Amino acid sequence: MDINLGLIAIACSICVAFGCLSAIGEGIICAHALDGMARNPDMQKKLQSSMMIAVALDESTAIYCLIMAILILFVLGGRA
Repeated sequence: MDINLGLIAIACSICVAFGCLSAIGEGIICAHALDGMARNPDMQKKLQSSMMIAVALDESTAIYCLIMAILILFVLGGRA
């Protein structure tokens, strides 16, 4: 029983770790968008809207990882 609970905790940790990796992706997206805006100020609106869409898609990955961690914790944790 204790081993199962430990494995569930490890699975939740892995899910949260992959969710945290999306923050690195968001930083890269924003850095490149700002670099493009600095190089070509005329494209600011187009780059900004593309950046917002890309950050929203990247953030959804973190949200899905958090949801999976919560489901693993409460669904499988309740059985252990």
